[in-house]
Amino acid sequence: MASLSAARRLVVKIGSALLVDRASGALKSDWLTSLAEDVARLRARGTDVVLVSSGSIALGRGILGLPMGELALEQSQAAASVGQIRLARAYEEALSPHGIKTGQVLVTLEDSANRRRYLNSRATMETLLALGVTPIVNENDTIATDEIRYGDNDRLAAQVAVTVGADQLVLLSDVDGFYSGNPNVNPAARRFDFIEKITPEIEAMAGDGVSGLSKGGMITKLMAARIATEAGCAMAITLGAVMHPLRALEEGAAATWFAAHSDPQAARKRWIAAMKPKGKLVVDNGAERALMGGKSLLPAGVAEVQGSFGRGDPVEIVSAAGARLGLGLSRYTAEEARQIKGRQSAEIEDLLGYKGRAALVHRDDMVL
Repeated sequence: MASLSAARRLVVKIGSALLVDRASGALKSDWLTSLAEDVARLRARGTDVVLVSSGSIALGRGILGLPMGELALEQSQAAASVGQIRLARAYEEALSPHGIKTGQVLVTLEDSANRRRYLNSRATMETLLALGVTPIVNENDTIATDEIRYGDNDRLAAQVAVTVGADQLVLLSDVDGFYSGNPNVNPAARRFDFIEKITPEIEAMAGDGVSGLSKGGMITKLMAARIATEAGCAMAITLGAVMHPLRALEEGAAATWFAAHSDPQAARKRWIAAMKPKGKLVVDNGAERALMGGKSLLPAGVAEVQGSFGRGDPVEIVSAAGARLGLGLSRYTAEEARQIKGRQSAEIEDLLGYKGRAALVHRDDMVL
């Protein structure tokens, strides 16, 4: 079973009810302070942490004095616009006393469905983490309409975990795990400590509105678990409405852990390997040796560019003799690749008119 003590990169999902008092619309500052202490503790031992947080609409509603209940789309977007500023500031104020810098990342469903946007999101969050920043991710409710929304932060958190290659995901919830039925209705309902595989029987149990959650609520958590575990990320559902919820989980608080099916890097490689290439990069002998040694593919090593492809599209990598070496995601369009092939990375800005990335295909986006 996974344990936070072994987490290399952790994504934590935080719901609105944990952060914002429903009656007053005020921020639950004491709870957020305790969470920040948990995050600082994890980071101090080398764990990267990404927070996926709801709360912008709930905070904005209170600030604007909007009524409780369902809001019109325009009102929700206005509340989100106001609340996002307050939410970002709240996290900054909670984490800065621990020397932790924060960065806000706003996303929509389109950002993961579109490969180019996905790669942009991945690059941004990887850079933030490399710089020691804790990203605060939220759905961009100021612009998102129903057709481009995740609609729930459980699946958003799972997609973020996939994007950043996290090995663990924790959903801080209003329930302490996954039950065989609704324990409020069925006293015999039992909580699962560990789920190896999400079977049809497990899925059927989610239809009972577990522990007061809406029917959709637990179903979306199972959907999140499926997304995460298939990408090599273990996931936990645990009670969030306690002080120091992450420390509590690490110290043995009730929870349900879903087993990862592999490790994140291997899962990503399988995903890339299953793609159909849209072009071809022919590399010279020096680049071939570098690739076999685990290096990225630089423009200088590319002798020929074939096909028509966009940034983020899969391309076949072949040797000068015509042997297939592997498959990777191009960081440039075919037209751009033709302009920079055979040239040094330092020349990219002069050739393209902007400072691009040094690698044409990064080793993390490549299967050999």
